[in-house]
Amino acid sequence: MAKSDLTRNILLVCVCAIAFAFVESSVVVYLRALYYPAGFQFPLHEMSAQHLTIETIREIATIIILITVALLTGTSRWQKFAFFLIAFGVWDVFYYVWLKLLLDWPTSLMDWDILFLVPLPWIGPVIAPLAVSVIFVAWGIVILLNHIRTPSFTPSNLSWIAAILGTGLILLTFLRDVNATLHFQMPSPFSYGLFFGGIALYLLSLIRESRGLFNHTSR
Repeated sequence: MAKSDLTRNILLVCVCAIAFAFVESSVVVYLRALYYPAGFQFPLHEMSAQHLTIETIREIATIIILITVALLTGTSRWQKFAFFLIAFGVWDVFYYVWLKLLLDWPTSLMDWDILFLVPLPWIGPVIAPLAVSVIFVAWGIVILLNHIRTPSFTPSNLSWIAAILGTGLILLTFLRDVNATLHFQMPSPFSYGLFFGGIALYLLSLIRESRGLFNHTSR
């Protein structure tokens, strides 16, 4: 894929992600009007079984759509993975941008939110998913640039291990407080130590795979 085609495809994926983020945020506007008419806050309110099922399927459908966009855009396994990371990251960031414009929420990046519902509800401050999403976008771009320079590019084993461990730590921070999500209690303090440990591992893998790009440019 030529650089001009790469730039065009990245822009198209971003446009799609931004537009779909509006669809997602508009659904949340209606849900909050129904379940949180006084404004969204913890402890969570119990949803009807029907609405919870629909919401869970909707979130799974969202991931399927983002994967499909990536599969249609990329021409190799790693390009498809990179475009998924970019689509997911841009979608998640603009989901909160649209919520801010539509509801003037979050009032702060430290506001807590329901992040995902599968397999259990994920919760955490807004800054957490935004940080992950920014790294996802950076990771996607690094993979695409490496792929242009070396079509046979594959991330190193160390990068994979760091990313997998980082994902585990971050998911643990989102899923650990089952009392708040399943028993409708106030959430415990967010485990920033675990979270930033996961972010550090993400950054380690990102920096490691970016070195070749800088070395190539310097030559």
